[in-house]
Amino acid sequence: MPNVRSVQTDRVGFFGQTSPRELAAAYGTPLYVYNEGVLRRRCRDLLGLSSLPGFRVNYSAKANANPALLRIIREEGCVADAMSPGELYINRLAGFTPDQILYVCNNVSAAEMRIAAENDVILSVDSLAQLDLYGEVNPGGRVMIRLNPGIGAGHHKKVVTAGKETKFGVDPAAFNEARALIARHGLILAGLNQHIGSLFMQPDGYLDAVDFLLGFAQSELGDLFSTLSVLDFGGGFGIPYRKYEEDPRLDLAELGQKLHARLSTWTEATGYRGRFYIEPGRYIAAECGVLLGSVHAVKNNGPTRYVGTDLGFNVLVRPAMYDSFHDIEIYRENGTPDSDLTPQTIVGNICESGDILAKNRPLPLIRQGDVLGVLDAGAYGFSMASSYNQRCRPAEVLVGLDGAPKLIRRRETVEDLAAMFV
Repeated sequence: MPNVRSVQTDRVGFFGQTSPRELAAAYGTPLYVYNEGVLRRRCRDLLGLSSLPGFRVNYSAKANANPALLRIIREEGCVADAMSPGELYINRLAGFTPDQILYVCNNVSAAEMRIAAENDVILSVDSLAQLDLYGEVNPGGRVMIRLNPGIGAGHHKKVVTAGKETKFGVDPAAFNEARALIARHGLILAGLNQHIGSLFMQPDGYLDAVDFLLGFAQSELGDLFSTLSVLDFGGGFGIPYRKYEEDPRLDLAELGQKLHARLSTWTEATGYRGRFYIEPGRYIAAECGVLLGSVHAVKNNGPTRYVGTDLGFNVLVRPAMYDSFHDIEIYRENGTPDSDLTPQTIVGNICESGDILAKNRPLPLIRQGDVLGVLDAGAYGFSMASSYNQRCRPAEVLVGLDGAPKLIRRRETVEDLAAMFV
């Protein structure tokens, strides 16, 4: 179907048997649309990084926790993590069993820790205070410790999760204190984990962090090594957000070759027979999602052309929070491809000056009545949406392998907004 700008979704047949304008008409906008085929391919990309029997892909449910997507991810052979009682509940609802879930949390209460223990999932702590508290809550239980490897990575300082300027992880130099707490509470050290940040596109920093965790486990644990069953290297696997500029993909072939070699050599040297986890959320979910929105107004303020849409930061907060870039597609009835570009600023319907989706973006001229597609919105899109300005959160639709759309979350209503008031 001709459109003003739709090469990327056309290339993968993203919308299946339907079109973005038909979906917008049927379900309304804003609307999150996911493609099952893309989601399954991304799971398989990562599962192919290593053939070791203990290698697992641990999907970060915070990226997108719709149960319909979680079930697909589970069917593909991935495990999952949870960072709250809500995520734990939804993971279980999607069919993940306790041995397929890690509870990776920070700064939580004893009550929350008790929920994890009652569900028989391994809980990860990222401070000595939390380790002590968990020992009081669940003496003799299994626990993981999140270490801070001192290596950070990410496209924005707010997504760097290791190094000196982050709240996460236990300083490896303090591990003797952790050892004493483990002994005091009779805890079983079931694993170590780490996470260096989000959206890395070069493998070197990640592999350095892998080397750190393997080296620490081998040289520093001593008698605690024998109880290890999980080593979790974290994630941050990036995707190319600037697809219309032909940004290269993360070289998974190179990463997989080097990662598999490290793990194989280390396993032979140590006799370790547990599991190795990687922890991607974005890489699995981002590219399977497109956010559709409607253009309701176009105007000029001085030299700036503003495109007014229903895509406020209550629907997609990443550009406002992280200054993140998302490619934009333009769908128009009887539209034709247009290579002439004009700088335009795409804004939402939230009463905030920071409600900007794309600033001075060179795009084909957008008109009132157009439908826009925001690419790579499957991760940290709906999961970070809110009802700010008391706007209802959008519906979600899945385009299945047969190309047919299916509603997997209805649109929120004003009655839903009012339901919690007492």
